[in-house]
Amino acid sequence: MNGREDPAPTFMMLQTVWIARHGNRLDFVRPEWFDTAERRYDPPLSTDGLLQAQQLAARLKSTKIAHIFSSPFLRTIQTANEVATALDLPLKIEAGLSEWLNPDWITAMPETHPKKELAAKYPSIDWTYTSRFLPQYPETEEIMLQRTAATAKKLVQEYSSDILFVGHGVSVMGTARGLLGANPTINASLCCLVQLVGSPGNWEMKLNGDTSHLTQTEQKIRFN
Repeated sequence: MNGREDPAPTFMMLQTVWIARHGNRLDFVRPEWFDTAERRYDPPLSTDGLLQAQQLAARLKSTKIAHIFSSPFLRTIQTANEVATALDLPLKIEAGLSEWLNPDWITAMPETHPKKELAAKYPSIDWTYTSRFLPQYPETEEIMLQRTAATAKKLVQEYSSDILFVGHGVSVMGTARGLLGANPTINASLCCLVQLVGSPGNWEMKLNGDTSHLTQTEQKIRFN
């Protein structure tokens, strides 16, 4: 598995930023899972969520994505891992793409799966990568939007080739709005795709929450 080297920048080079939400999560399908879970704020994908992740990977297999970044939550890692495997790329865990640490949703800083467990199951993870941003609990909506926007801007400056962010409903919205420099409505349903093309400070949205790659989509968008 090899990361692709960023080409030397050229004056008119356009970059594509793909932004995806994770697939369906187990606690959406089985709410009772939350009551006895060891890490109740870090659910895995459901069976249909894993299928969605595989369909996302098939959709992106022919793209020129060179770098994949995922939130540290298990459901995003599992989703991003399917794409990383399909593209034969390493997976970078970026905490700046994390879920909104909203005290109305989450009662304390979420415990995520430890490195030892993740390394055993997901060898695509690049453990040499260090997150550029570390969120602090609790977060207001404004702080979350600032954090996700800053993460997106930082990563497109550091990595000039095509990249994929895999996050949550709120981080899909925050990263897209942060790059666009505007406040458009972003469709952020499960395992959707947003596509931005351009360069820092000059982005155009080509896809907004596209789910044409999925055989099953949610009827009502749910964030928590």
